[in-house]
Amino acid sequence: MRENFGFLICVWILLWGNCLGRFVVEKNSLKVTSPESIKGVYECAIGNFGVPQYGGTLVGTVVYPKANQGACKIFDDFDISFKSKPGGLPTFLLVDRGDCFFTMKAWNAQKAGAAAILVADNKDEPLITMDTPEEEDASAEYVLNITIPSALVSKSLGDSIKKALSLGEMVNMNLDWTESLPHPDERVEYEFWTNSNDECGPKCDSQIEFVKNFKGAAQILEQKGYTQFTPHYITWYCPEAFILSKQCKSQCINHGRYCAPDPEQDFSKGYDGKDVVVQNLRQACLFKVANESGKPWLWWDYVTDFAIRCPMKDEKYTKECADQVIRSLGVDLTKIDKCIGDTEADVDNPVLKAEQDTQIGKGSRGDVTILPTLVINNRQYRGKLDRAAVLKAICAGFQETTEPAICLSEDIETNECLENNGGCWWDKNANITACRDTFRGRVCECPIVNGVKFSGDGYTHCEASGALHCEINNGGCWRKTQDGRTYSACVDDHSHGCKCPPGFKGDGVTLERCR
Repeated sequence: MRENFGFLICVWILLWGNCLGRFVVEKNSLKVTSPESIKGVYECAIGNFGVPQYGGTLVGTVVYPKANQGACKIFDDFDISFKSKPGGLPTFLLVDRGDCFFTMKAWNAQKAGAAAILVADNKDEPLITMDTPEEEDASAEYVLNITIPSALVSKSLGDSIKKALSLGEMVNMNLDWTESLPHPDERVEYEFWTNSNDECGPKCDSQIEFVKNFKGAAQILEQKGYTQFTPHYITWYCPEAFILSKQCKSQCINHGRYCAPDPEQDFSKGYDGKDVVVQNLRQACLFKVANESGKPWLWWDYVTDFAIRCPMKDEKYTKECADQVIRSLGVDLTKIDKCIGDTEADVDNPVLKAEQDTQIGKGSRGDVTILPTLVINNRQYRGKLDRAAVLKAICAGFQETTEPAICLSEDIETNECLENNGGCWWDKNANITACRDTFRGRVCECPIVNGVKFSGDGYTHCEASGALHCEINNGGCWRKTQDGRTYSACVDDHSHGCKCPPGFKGDGVTLERCR
């Protein structure tokens, strides 16, 4: 039975490769700042694990270990540490490709104190995406704990770095993710390619945990119009020659048009692939109905509640359990059933047909071939499926100064306006600043305070203008209260500067300048 299933999966993979094979490697910029011999900007491929610093940069110095150069063993065994000393630059560990999983290399580097890992390719070829292990016997538990960013570099760059280090030269570089995601405007559009299957081991567990942890942030961003979110689901189709086979009948709906692998990869027990397809379709239809009613964020509530109340292990992965969750959320069940349609009919399902069309990449986005996958502003996210990491990536998709407050919180980024006012103009008397913190760094921009627009370069000069400019620090002009009456040199019109009131002489700027 397993052999037949494996054969069918191979057929699906072959079809997938022929029809949907345009996989785009997401990259970030690597800038070598020294030595002079290899100084320049290079591309590196973002690993599909760890936490890439989307929207930011990381400066460090490169180390190539004398032993354990593939990082396939624990560095403690070699009494080696890559923790940076106080005042020193973080360590970027360069290791060789091969002999073990990419994730194992990253995990060993992280435990030894490295701030990032660079894997040098072992042959001249286009860059690939370093992914997590898929083998059944590979323990993926440690993968979920990788937090350092990782990147694959070309063989030629790796060789150049090794040569410079062997000559006693210090190799310093910047890893730059500021342009890894497009950030054209004030709204971020993102997709989450997911699956209702909860029996695929650590990857399914981490996906369910992510949805639960990210739900609050996702719903706030959606309700306030900062984001536009869409969930998606991958299905395959059964080759025509196998439509009447036992495998396709148990894994597919609508006469072989939409299929999913058996959750346990065993036809003799548990749920079938067609059960997964139907539940995926139900989730997609719930989003469609909720979105039409103006409440797309209810999808997060449904998926979270369904995972808790209707798991496969309790044999509750059923329509009856799903309907109970839908009713509790106040969503129209009849509309969802109509959207799902007849799953036994030999016809296309409009929702799943659209999903298959959407799987194919357009523009800069490649085909979706990895589950789960996030696509942010039409660019595939790479890295750990973690609340903070994903929120950081979404925040990198906003145009500067348009990001919501959650993107400027302490656990997401550092406020550069706190130190020396970011080098921008500052009126300490009125406590008014031109420094505006953004996700990518500060900008010096003359502010608008209580409806009053300040004009200037933002760095050395900002001046209140307009009819209400006297409301702010009295327009920077002289003011004095005498015998119960207040005199001011600020004229509340469209003029600029200060002018002493009638009966007073002077320039009107300081306390002594109107007499």
